[in-house]
Amino acid sequence: MTETTPASQRLRTIMSVVGMLPVLILLAVVFELMSGRFVSVGNISNVAQQASINIVLASGMTFVILTGGIDLSVGSILATSAMVAVIVSLIPEVGWLGVPAAMGVGLACGLANGILISALRLPPFIVTLGSLTAVRGIARLLGNDTTVFNAELPFDVIGNGSLFGIPWLAIIAAAVIVLSWFILKRTVLGTWIYATGGNPEAARLTGIKVPLVLLFVYGISGLFAGLGGAMAAARLYAANGLQLGQAYELDAIAAVILGGTSFVGGIGSIWGTLIGALIIAVLSNGLILIGVSDIWQYIVKGLVIIAAVALDRYRQKGGART
Repeated sequence: MTETTPASQRLRTIMSVVGMLPVLILLAVVFELMSGRFVSVGNISNVAQQASINIVLASGMTFVILTGGIDLSVGSILATSAMVAVIVSLIPEVGWLGVPAAMGVGLACGLANGILISALRLPPFIVTLGSLTAVRGIARLLGNDTTVFNAELPFDVIGNGSLFGIPWLAIIAAAVIVLSWFILKRTVLGTWIYATGGNPEAARLTGIKVPLVLLFVYGISGLFAGLGGAMAAARLYAANGLQLGQAYELDAIAAVILGGTSFVGGIGSIWGTLIGALIIAVLSNGLILIGVSDIWQYIVKGLVIIAAVALDRYRQKGGART
C-alpha cells in the first residue's frame, strides 16, 4: 500500500482547486500561437457565445450526474422548447411569452423524467433515452417536420444583443452558473444532492427525501434545457425539430465529466463544469481557426477529451466537494 506523503497530498489539493483550468489555458495558448487570431476581442466573444448554450445544459446535467444519474434527453427538450418559443413568438402582442413558455415546456419534460425515475424507480438511462426519442418526435410534430421562422422575434436580443459589449447569451450562462453554485454550495438542498449521489441508501436513512431530490435535479435539468431552447431560438430566429439540439446531450455530458464530476455521483463542482464547457468551445473554435477539416475535428476533440479525463484521474482520486 502506497503511503500518501504531505507533498503528494498538497499536489492533490492544488489539483482539486484548479481542476482542468491548466488544460484550458494551454489550449488557448496553442491556438493563439498557431493562428495568431485566437486571443482577440471578437473571437473571445464568439467563443463565449458558442459555449453559452452548452454551459446552460451542462449546468443542469451537473445536478443530475451528482446524484449518480444521467439525462440523455436535454437535446430533444431543447429542440421542443425552441419550437414552442418560436411558435408562441408568432402570436401578436404576446410573442415575448415565448421564453417563459419554452422554460415551462422544459420544466414539464424534466419533471416527467423525474417522476418516472423517482416514483417508479426506473433506470435514468432508459427513461431519458426513451425521452430523447419521444420528445424529439413532439418537436417534429409541433413544426410539421419543417423549420419554423420568425424574422421579427420579440426576444431576439437574447441571442444577438449585448450589454456593455458582453453578449446576452454569455450573461445568461454566467447567471445560470452562479445560481447553480448557490444551490449546490449554500443550501441544504445542495448538501442533499451530494449525499444522494454519494450513497442513496445512507441518505435515505438519515432522513433525506431522495425521491424529491431526484425530482428536483431532473426538473432543473429540463428547465435549463428549456432556457437553452429559448436561447437557441433567439440566436437563429428559427427552430427545427429534426436537427436542432442533435447530440447536444453528449457535449453537456462531456463538459461535466471534463470538469471533474464523477459519473458515480457525489463528487464534482459547477465551476469544473464551466471549465469543461469552455474547453469544448475553445477546442471547436481553435480547430476551425487553424483550418482543420470537420472529419479531423471530431477525431481531435474525442482524443483530447479522453486525454484530459485521463490526466484528471489523479485529481479524482483525491477529489472532494469543491
